Order: sequence, then C-alpha cells, then structure tokens
Amino acid sequence: MMMERIVTLSILSIVLVSSAPTTTPNYWALRHNILHEEAVQSIGGNLPLEGQERAANTRLMIHKKQEIDKAFLNPDIFLPARNFLEAFGDIEKSRVFQIIKKLPKGAVLHVHHKAMVHADWIYNATFRENLYVCDRNGDLELQFFRTPSRDCDWKLLSHLRKNPILAESINERIRKQLTMVVENPEQVYSHIDVGWIKFEQIFDFITPVIGYKPVAEDHFYQGLKELYDDNVLYVEVKSGVPKLYDLDGRRYSDNEVVGIFEKVTQRFKNDHPDFIGVKIIYTKGRMLSDAKVHGFMDRVVQLKRDYPDFIAGFDLAGQEDKGKTLRSYADRLNELKKQINFFFHAGETNWYGTSTDENLIDAVLLNTKRIGHGYAIMKHQRVLDYVKLNRIAIEVCPISNQVLGLVKDLRNHPASVLFAEGVPVVISNDDPGLWGSRALSYDFYEAFMGIMSGNADIRALKQLAMNSIIYSSLSPGEQARAMNIWKKKWISFVNELSSGII
Repeated sequence: MMMERIVTLSILSIVLVSSAPTTTPNYWALRHNILHEEAVQSIGGNLPLEGQERAANTRLMIHKKQEIDKAFLNPDIFLPARNFLEAFGDIEKSRVFQIIKKLPKGAVLHVHHKAMVHADWIYNATFRENLYVCDRNGDLELQFFRTPSRDCDWKLLSHLRKNPILAESINERIRKQLTMVVENPEQVYSHIDVGWIKFEQIFDFITPVIGYKPVAEDHFYQGLKELYDDNVLYVEVKSGVPKLYDLDGRRYSDNEVVGIFEKVTQRFKNDHPDFIGVKIIYTKGRMLSDAKVHGFMDRVVQLKRDYPDFIAGFDLAGQEDKGKTLRSYADRLNELKKQINFFFHAGETNWYGTSTDENLIDAVLLNTKRIGHGYAIMKHQRVLDYVKLNRIAIEVCPISNQVLGLVKDLRNHPASVLFAEGVPVVISNDDPGLWGSRALSYDFYEAFMGIMSGNADIRALKQLAMNSIIYSSLSPGEQARAMNIWKKKWISFVNELSSGII
C-alpha cells in the first residue's frame, strides 16, 4: 500500500512540474494547476490585463462564449468548421468578427501582391479604356492595348458591353474567372490539386490586367488601403515584381517596378501619416527552371543594393508538393544568405516523410527569418525545438490552408498546438482576394474562434498584434515607432470596447 502511494505521488509530481509539493494528492487542486499552467503557456497567457483590458475582455468573451456554446449544441453552425467559401457571409454577421474588425492588428507579413485586393476592385478595373478580351479555348483573356496583337481575336471589351445580353454573359464569365468562390466548394475542389489549378488560373487571368502600369499603381495603392482600413499599419508583400507594361508596348524592368511600388508606398504614407510602410519579399515560383531561379537569386541581391530599405528578402512560392525543394538549391542559397534574408514557404503540405515537409529542415538550416505556413511542423519536433529556441515566427494563414485543401475543419489545424505552447506565431492572409476575403480580419477571426482554445481571450489577440511587429523586418527604430503607434490604437480600441462603443 505504501509503495502504491509513493508511485502515485511520483506520477503526480511529474505531471505538475512547477506545482508546490504536496503530501496528500488533491485531485481538484492538481486539475486547477494543470489548467493554469496550460493557460499561462498559451499565446498571450503570460500578459497581464492592463487598464480597461479586463472590462474589454469581459465583453469580448461574452460574445465568444455565446458563439461557441450555440455551436457546441449544433456543430453544423460553427463557422470555422465550414468552408470559408461558403461561410464568409455568416462570419461577417458574427459579433466577434465585428469586434475584430476594429482591432488594431499590427502588420501583415505574408500576403501575395497579385492577390491582396478584393476581386470586386479588379472586376471594376475591367471597365477601363483600352481593355480587350478574347476567348481562347473556352477561357477569357484580358489585355490592355492601343492596337491589339494578332495572336487572338481580340475585341474591345467596352464595345462588347454595349450589347446588354452579351454584357451579362461576359461579365458573369469574368467574375467567375476572378475568384475561387463557388457553390459546394468541397465538391468542386475535391482534392488539393484541383484547388491549386483554379488558384493558378486566376493568377494567369488577372496578371495582364494588374500588369498594366496605371492599373498596377492603383492596384497596389488599393491593397494598402484595404489593409489600412482593416487597422493594419505595416505590410510585407511577397511579389515576383512583374514586368509592367503600357499601351506603347514598353516593358518595365524589375528595378523600375520596385521603384514604382516604392513611390506608391510613399504616396500612401503621405496620405496616411500613421501608416508605417511596406517592404517587398522578392518571391519567385519554385516550378521554374534552375537557370531562372539562379538568375532571380542574383537579381534580388542587386535589388537589395538598389533599394536597401524596401527589399526585405527572398522566397520561393507555389504548390510546394509539385515544386523544387529548398534542398535542390541549398548550395546556392547558403552562399546567398550572407547577402539577403530568407522568408521561406515551407511545410505547406499534409504529407509526412516526403521532400515537401522536409523543406522545413532546410528552411531553418538556411537561417530563414520566418516560415510561411509551416503546416507540417508538428511532424518535425527537432525543427520545432529549433524554431522555439531561435524565435523563428510561423506565418499561419488559416483561410488559405482551408480553401486550398489542407484542412477542412479549422479546429483540426495543427497551429492549435503552436498557440497552446506559445510558439512564435503571426497570422497572415496569403491571397485574400482570390477567395472573397478582404484584408486580415477574417483570418484573425478564424484563428481566434477556430484554432485557439475557447478560453483564449483578448490577450491572445494582443500578443498576435505585437508579434507581427516584433517578427517583422523593420529596423529597431522602425519597430519602436510602429509599436508606439500600435499601442495608442490599442488603448483606444480597448477603451471603446470596454465602454460599449464597439
């Protein structure tokens, strides 16, 4: 009997590593201690509630608990468990979402340039002058011309739209080619490859529209505006720096395009003095030939020399399961890491023990500053330990992972463990324009309601916002300014929420 008691106490002491020693096991005290330790370890769990945060948190958590409790009784209505392509209208009605819209979110650190603007804006851009359309093998193509080329039967789009019947048909086709939003998305995108095919088709369709220099400038400005209106104050944009064109057929070089983006950024900052700014992560496709990728590596070094404060680093993107591995470029990247920072997409896969998920190993060995997606990281505990030790942030993109088929129900997203263990995490939106999202609030909502604990509160949101500044590419001085601006906005948000204004 005595031996059994000793064994029991030994087990309990292991479970409660940091709890006070006890000679009499107390079930309820031990249970309380476990829950307390879990709460403290989770994201934001070690932050104190300051000023009006306690009252604001009470209001926020009333709505969160109500939403979860209703869904607990009727799981079919739980929004993060539904495909975002169907659920986004209902998400907008959520009281929690409406609060998150007002939340000062800090920064977006993983958004792709071509997909950062809502599809409605790009659709409206198709009403501009000199835009032509042709039907090539059943798919529409758009291009701005002064005089159209002869490679297709190009028709002036504005002329076709003068016919009401024709206009209705062509407008519907354009809208369908701009977005992944469909009825019954889980049937339409029956597996990952199908979703990615549509995803890439949209990029091909919109590229000639937003690649026209006047539209490109307005498009970039609009992307910043949508984020700023959603209470984001700094952005790191992943961009391949497309060769813009004008009606005279001129193609602008990478250097010129970066200069154009920098000027648009400065104009936006002049219009919005509390906006911190933008940095570009030069991002190219991992499907490209080795020669092209090596050429882009050389180019980013030169761009960094020409725009040292505007170019943040380098990345390779695209469907990771189908593309070249980081390992295949390891020798060249090891040379390059002395000259440029890396922000690699890695582990955006549900496979285990393949060349794709092993990109996580190469990413950390190549000194990546952050990891894009990192969906498979829980399967690589040594990599996760390295990430924790070296404070490498994981860029979690909830909606992207769901729409592109990695996870159906966001309650099953592996980032739940990252949040529970307080791993450095930032929330990003990836390609919001392609799936009917806008800016960052939708991803914040999905993370807060679906991936985090039901007990995660306003402190988790606060920590996420601060993480986005802490793990950004901003210089120490820029970070200090960004944090000061954000803190003022945070205090204002907390005061409005606590007083019932929000």
